[in-house]
Amino acid sequence: MSLREHFGLMARYNEWMNTKVYDAAAQLDAQALAADRGAFFGSILGTLNHLAVGDIVWLKRFATHPARHVALDPVREIAQPESLRQQLAADLAELRELRRRLDATILEWVDGLSDGDLAEVLEYANLKGVVSRRPMASLMVHFFNHQTHHRGQVSTLLFQAGQDVGTTDLLVLIPDAAAP
Repeated sequence: MSLREHFGLMARYNEWMNTKVYDAAAQLDAQALAADRGAFFGSILGTLNHLAVGDIVWLKRFATHPARHVALDPVREIAQPESLRQQLAADLAELRELRRRLDATILEWVDGLSDGDLAEVLEYANLKGVVSRRPMASLMVHFFNHQTHHRGQVSTLLFQAGQDVGTTDLLVLIPDAAAP
């Protein structure tokens, strides 16, 4: 599997899992979603907001890539989050709509990447203004890993609240190779 194929798989996994997580979260009332559960970002809603913030921050960085991928235009129009704890939406329905738009953007963007795009070194600044230069492909690994990490937290919080998101294994999306 090439890097491009791998990132395509990760983008599909991201969308699949976000749908499952939001479906489970939709079974809870607003109070249960906002309840402080002692997680890094407090509540289920707080953690889902952080995931969206993280994606926006990284997608805005990826939008500075020399190829200027048109698929990232919708993200260019979103205001830069000021904090990793910023609440982008007050309720699940509004956040879910943002999540759908982000996932569609990620799928389209990843589908349009070339091997040359992945070989670039991307220069970006973090939220404190510290500048770094890192390989694009490695940054994308981090991007997808960050999503998986926090979705794992949300899945646990949902389970503790009585909602099971079901199977979460990436393996489900990996095609079975035919026997030689």
